[in-house]
Amino acid sequence: MEFLYGALHLSARGYVIVTLVMLQITMMAVTLYLHRDQAHRAIDLHPVLRHFFRFWIWCTSGMLTREWVAVHRKHHAFCEKKGDPHSPQIYGLKKVLLEGAELYQAEKDNRETVEKFGRGAPNDWLEKNIYLRVPFGGILLLVITELLLFGVPGIIIIAIQMSSMPLFAAGIINGLGHYSGYRNFECDDASTNLVPWAFLIGGEELHNNHHAFPTSAKFSVRRWEFDIGWLYITILRGLGLVKVNKVAPRPVLQKMPGSKIDIENLRAIIINRMHVLRDYTKRVTVPVFKKEQALAAGDAAFRRAKKLLVRRPVSLDKDAKLRLGKLLADNAALQTVHEFRESLSELWSGANVSNERLLAQLKEWCGAAEASGIKVLEDFADRLRSYQLAPV
Repeated sequence: MEFLYGALHLSARGYVIVTLVMLQITMMAVTLYLHRDQAHRAIDLHPVLRHFFRFWIWCTSGMLTREWVAVHRKHHAFCEKKGDPHSPQIYGLKKVLLEGAELYQAEKDNRETVEKFGRGAPNDWLEKNIYLRVPFGGILLLVITELLLFGVPGIIIIAIQMSSMPLFAAGIINGLGHYSGYRNFECDDASTNLVPWAFLIGGEELHNNHHAFPTSAKFSVRRWEFDIGWLYITILRGLGLVKVNKVAPRPVLQKMPGSKIDIENLRAIIINRMHVLRDYTKRVTVPVFKKEQALAAGDAAFRRAKKLLVRRPVSLDKDAKLRLGKLLADNAALQTVHEFRESLSELWSGANVSNERLLAQLKEWCGAAEASGIKVLEDFADRLRSYQLAPV
């Protein structure tokens, strides 16, 4: 009967440990190889690691790198809009949670998507003659190998491995990661951070941070956040197996005596724009809202209105926009700080605008803010002068 437990004949604890290790390797393959290396080029993995992770993904899911990369890049390009392959804001949370794998399958079969968004992904001999030609060959190899090594318990291990990506990546991250959680940054989408300590799904739980800085190799931004994917990268970098190309900027604030707004100051603000918007919410929008809410005690219009003011208008549905419009029409102070935030964001949203024109717009913005009569807005305009480029 010993053959029923495979060649390794592990204890119950051994099977659990092996399963957990294999799940973490799968999460590493997804977050380090597919996501940070291939989709966003935030890191460059050593060729040996790239080949290993590509093989592992093929064996545990049958997925091809180019198709995954294409679907993910399209998600960023059309996030929360028509064309997004798997937004719960479009399809509903239940469908993305329970049928996320089906949504992925439908999009990866769209040849236009793969051709347009899959550029730069592997298209070598292995891809054409093995992975693409025998898409389920890896799964068959996995099943045979694990049955030989682990016997009957291997069936459970295989089932857990095969369900991990549809459940965690296609379901939880694409679903809950755009529906529930906390937000550090007000991106033009509904992305959220599920938990601040991201170690179960390779760090992907910090999804809002990723959407704020898509090309950053490190997903944790705040001091108390933890990204296990970054831990892996740090270890691999120490071994010379990965090169980090980019991480999210950290604002450098240094007010110099007699400092003036200049091109360097403008560049620092634009590079740190997500931090600037977050800072504006904390130092201007929220204080003014709380003051006006206290003055209008009991006014139903202020109930759940803070979120309306914090979110970017593009992220609000029709009903929310109507409520926001009414609130702003009835409150001059909130209308002012809201308009100033939107005009500030034009500094980095305008296309084909010269540096000289952007600099003039920033000076105009600061001048108007200082003359607004709203103390926190005046202070923020002064604070903007402190943004400096990080030393190289």
